[in-house]
Amino acid sequence: MSEADIDALESEFPAFSGQAFASARLEVLASGQSVLQTEGGLVVRVYPDGRKEVVKQIEPPIRVKSGTIYTLR
Repeated sequence: MSEADIDALESEFPAFSGQAFASARLEVLASGQSVLQTEGGLVVRVYPDGRKEVVKQIEPPIRVKSGTIYTLR
């Protein structure tokens, strides 16, 4: 497998992972269970009937530029 092949596969990863998470979320809701998700600065429990319950307030999301390297201390 060439470097170009690997780069092509890596570029497809975000879309495939997004599809996998969306599919898993739908499967969980269809089974009658709730899911946790973030909405702005909140963690929200979503029930199969569409109800939402705020679980916790969190820091709002931080926008990052793709390819940026951050060092954590």
